[in-house]
Amino acid sequence: MHSDAELIERTGAGDRTAFEALYERYARPVFGLALRRLGDRGRAEDAVQETFVSIWRSARTYQRDRGPGAPWVYGVARNAIVDRTRARTEPPVDVPDELSMEAGPDDRAEVSWTQWRVHLALEQIPEREREVLALAYWSDLSQSEIAETLGIPLGTVKTRTRSALQRLAEILEGELE
Repeated sequence: MHSDAELIERTGAGDRTAFEALYERYARPVFGLALRRLGDRGRAEDAVQETFVSIWRSARTYQRDRGPGAPWVYGVARNAIVDRTRARTEPPVDVPDELSMEAGPDDRAEVSWTQWRVHLALEQIPEREREVLALAYWSDLSQSEIAETLGIPLGTVKTRTRSALQRLAEILEGELE
């Protein structure tokens, strides 16, 4: 079985078989994520389609050293979902009277740095554990849904999740010392 990163890189080189394998692996979880966020089956299906069109077009820009494949795929999916969300809402015409509570450049830089550290740490844990975390945190699947998606027992999902989180904590704590 090929890693996500391998499939993305092969897709970037125009390998349709690798692209189909990515689709088989991620279409269902991406649909679940889109459906939960958008609340509409048709719009969720559109988001899945946009996700995989974007993956096909941009896979050649994927850089394995910047993070694992699953978060990259879910990042593309989140962008497609946000695009679907924007498509249904009109931008506000009036200028708000209050100060924005959005994060400033310093806060955004800190978040980016933290995300980068976590992605590097994720690369250091076994693929099976990384996959469970990706489905839980990027697809918002419950542990029962993860077990069903992967075809493994619920207890195995719980064990892999606990082990992955423990490994991540140890790796990230080691960086601070």
